[in-house]
Amino acid sequence: MPRLAASATPDTSHWDVMQIQDLPYPDPGVPDARSGPRFLWWLFRNQLGGQLRSLAWGLLHFGAVSALPFCVGIAVQAVVDRSGARLALAGGLLALCGVATALGDTFLHRAAVTNWITAAARVQQLLARKAARLGSALTRRVAAGEVVSVSTGDVEKIGWFVEATSRFTAAALTVVLVCAGLLVYQPALGVVVAVGLPVLAVAVLPLLPRATRRADVQREKAGRATELASDTVAGLRVLRGIGGEELFLDRYRRASQEVRHAAVRSARMWSLIAAIQVLLPGLLLIAVVWYGVQLARQGRITVGELVTAYSSVMILTYPLRHFEEIAMAYSFSRPSAKRAARVLALERATDTAGSRAAGVPSGDLYDPATGLLAPAGRLTAVVCGDPDAAGRLAERLGGHPAEEGASVLLGDVPLDELPLDSARTAVLVQDKDPVLLSGSLRELLDVPASGQVSARQALAAAQCEDVLAALAQGSLGAEDPMDARITERGRSLSGGQRQRLALARSLVTDPEVLVLDEPTSAVDSHTEARVAQGVRSLRAGRTTVVFTSSPLLLDRADRVVFLHEGAVAAAGTHRELVRTEPRYRAVVTRETDEETARRAGTGDASRADGDALHDALEELRELEELEEIEETA
Repeated sequence: MPRLAASATPDTSHWDVMQIQDLPYPDPGVPDARSGPRFLWWLFRNQLGGQLRSLAWGLLHFGAVSALPFCVGIAVQAVVDRSGARLALAGGLLALCGVATALGDTFLHRAAVTNWITAAARVQQLLARKAARLGSALTRRVAAGEVVSVSTGDVEKIGWFVEATSRFTAAALTVVLVCAGLLVYQPALGVVVAVGLPVLAVAVLPLLPRATRRADVQREKAGRATELASDTVAGLRVLRGIGGEELFLDRYRRASQEVRHAAVRSARMWSLIAAIQVLLPGLLLIAVVWYGVQLARQGRITVGELVTAYSSVMILTYPLRHFEEIAMAYSFSRPSAKRAARVLALERATDTAGSRAAGVPSGDLYDPATGLLAPAGRLTAVVCGDPDAAGRLAERLGGHPAEEGASVLLGDVPLDELPLDSARTAVLVQDKDPVLLSGSLRELLDVPASGQVSARQALAAAQCEDVLAALAQGSLGAEDPMDARITERGRSLSGGQRQRLALARSLVTDPEVLVLDEPTSAVDSHTEARVAQGVRSLRAGRTTVVFTSSPLLLDRADRVVFLHEGAVAAAGTHRELVRTEPRYRAVVTRETDEETARRAGTGDASRADGDALHDALEELRELEELEEIEETA
């Protein structure tokens, strides 16, 4: 269940007037993510100070603009009556209205832009905090394209509506005040205006549902196109390798054309609404002029009063435009707020608000759900035939499970009862598909760390010598390889090079427990063996859990745990399990069911296979020792 905005301590931060220079927010708050409209209302309430300031400047601006017709009416009537004093008074009032209009417009624009940017910044902070809290579980629950769409375009639309609300309120109050003033000033014409203006305001309401549906279709298609583009770019290297680049580009072109057609259909509806907003005020203006001329001929109103009523209708078309804007802003922001609320409503499977004092526990890592035990200070390898199950277990070991279940214990402390920061300090999980951010290598390795492992040691343990050379060669002017630039997501590097850089980044942090999910799946066997030895040496005395099915890594582990159907089926050393556990051997050696059945009936063959695998590992180890001797020489 998403948490609500209400809390035991009253929140008075919404009365503060947030300035752009004050961003980011010290605390963006706890959003009401039950629905899109509730989320918009929560944003508005948390900006009351800025909204009231915008409303005040809006009333000054719209009021000054709407007072101009009265001043003009007084001036015209003064000319008709040949009254110099009233003409001078009208001139002074016009000058005062002009100054108030300019002042109100300037500060209204400033306040409106501030409200827009601060509202968008609040949403971005909330999304960033949610992404950090959920980690890799976020993209498993929400498509990556939707996350990108929410954090970019949707944020702007949400900020637009929150900002436009105060301007619309000022415009609506101005229209009411002008209608009331006309009723008092000239009741005959005031009635016409007071009846006609509400009709103008609600005339487009029947068209809004259709316009909103078309806008929703456009945004849905745009979200799919964004997701498709993101997936295509992420897999561009693979697509080029298999010759599928043009196929996916054609799909994106078709998706892009669908977005264009949907945008044109949406724009047609909004242009119709805009045309009605121009046509109806014109018809009202004609009716007021015709009726006013009849009254003037009858002597029931003066020329100045007719000019005042005429000018008022003309001027009121300006605040009336904000009725159209607020309708458009809401229709665009409502689905955007709904998507944002859906992301912000996501929660970890367990509450980690922290019932225990903050601190980093130590000891054995134990998962009650599977029976997995990783002894403290040892290298434990986990073999699981289901990669998805392995990924879920890795998340659970990190203290941020995607599903409800028993808490993992570190020592005797449940990770779910630790504050999230403490849990992540204690246990670091490296996903099987880690992301490299653009920047220098030094910046990549500048992460929260214990300080016990240097960047050079981590890079050496991860066997990144060729990666450093490739980065230095591709970064002209970088004398130190640590200053070499890494492109976005490390696209200029191979999959194995990206994996090793990510591994080095994890090793630098030197956490109490390090969980690695397939850290060498894209690395050749020779380099993999050296990486395994490097990790074992660097993490000596620290708890390390590696999810893998590689015999080279498994042979370096102090303890190997085999999981079958979500539970521990066997534990021991790699060579023991190869000889005694057929299901383990089937996963590690990738043998077929027929081969497994055939070997199950011939124990000698199993022993022969185990001996053969043992001999192969010994030969590889001897080869590595020879290479080390040659390098030393």
